[in-house]
Amino acid sequence: MNTSISSEDSSAIERNLGEQPILRLLQEHGLKAHDLVAASTEQITHKMVARACKGRKLTLNTQSKVLRALNRATGKNFSLSDLFNYQP
Repeated sequence: MNTSISSEDSSAIERNLGEQPILRLLQEHGLKAHDLVAASTEQITHKMVARACKGRKLTLNTQSKVLRALNRATGKNFSLSDLFNYQP
């Protein structure tokens, strides 16, 4: 039995944390990933936003960029805990 496969599977599970609250917030405000990319004054990509919504574990820096873009796009002041159900 190859144990490296099971260790890879467990690390993949830890990085994929399921749908995040940011997805619901985007839907409530009628926003798409492109809206966040366009609103951001920083280097942010569609892929970053997609990964945030899917629950791919992001660094604090990337989470913060997505947060600032969402705040700018909505004109509201959300916190990281409003967007993500985990901490990096």
